[in-house]
Amino acid sequence: MTQTTPRTFSHIGLSVPDLDAAVKFYTEVLGFYVIMEPTEITEDESPIGVMCTDVFGPNWDRFRIAHLATADRIGVELFEFQGNVTPDDNLPFKQTGMFHFAIQDPDVEGLLERIVAAGGKQRMPVREYYPGEKPYRMVYVEDPFGIVFELYSHSYELTYSAGAYS
Repeated sequence: MTQTTPRTFSHIGLSVPDLDAAVKFYTEVLGFYVIMEPTEITEDESPIGVMCTDVFGPNWDRFRIAHLATADRIGVELFEFQGNVTPDDNLPFKQTGMFHFAIQDPDVEGLLERIVAAGGKQRMPVREYYPGEKPYRMVYVEDPFGIVFELYSHSYELTYSAGAYS
């Protein structure tokens, strides 16, 4: 079997209850760039309307969307759907599908403080992967809308290449 070349990561889509508040949080707190201002998309025969019907099925009516980007050019789509529902369990780790993403910042503690000050939550204490050996730290947090993500002090490759769990 031949090895497949790794692909690059393009973007992630997040559903939020308040698009304007989410754009403010993700730009002012996490420092993402706005690459497309909040826009309303309606169910119609336009190319984007037809594509959304392909994805969501009929009768989705309308939603608002904004496109952001990280410093390393990863896209973050924020969607505000009518009737958005916040789940009781916002970390369904046993459910198939995505349950978190991660953001990298060498100042984990400083970013954590800004997230909490902006209405987010800290889910655990800041942990070190190699205490006394390497300064690799992480913590799970939530944005003000209950979306769970991790903060990492160092890259994924550096953190796990030396066997973080050994």
